Amino acid sequence: MALKRRNQRRVEFNSSSMSDLVFLLLIFFMLTSTLVAPNAIKLLLPQSSSRTMAKQTVTVYINEKMNYYVGERQVSENQLKPEILLALGGTTEGTVVVRSDKSVPVQYVVNVIDAVNNINNETHQNHKVLLATSAKK
Repeated sequence: MALKRRNQRRVEFNSSSMSDLVFLLLIFFMLTSTLVAPNAIKLLLPQSSSRTMAKQTVTVYINEKMNYYVGERQVSENQLKPEILLALGGTTEGTVVVRSDKSVPVQYVVNVIDAVNNINNETHQNHKVLLATSAKK
């Protein structure tokens, strides 16, 4: 005669609370990601109606005090070429995006273009320079 167990164990997992948690985390990260500022250096960019987008390899900022920044690192005009070359990291066709305050004289932007052209001539590569603008209102 076989004995039957009265209390059988059920192996089940209720995933409804887990899915609620996932959705709450998703909403949290979506809200907080919109609050993060994309640019650490505040600039008032010149306006343009063109919509050219390119994959940027290096970003060079020039603020209203005529300071150069490669990425978020401040550099002098003499350090501009080696810092851009270091930031390009051996890519053969990178893009250098210049984000300049609209009050900055054009010569400072030309200095960045010259540095990239010198890098291209010395390394026989084809890096491009783009000037970032803000959309016209």
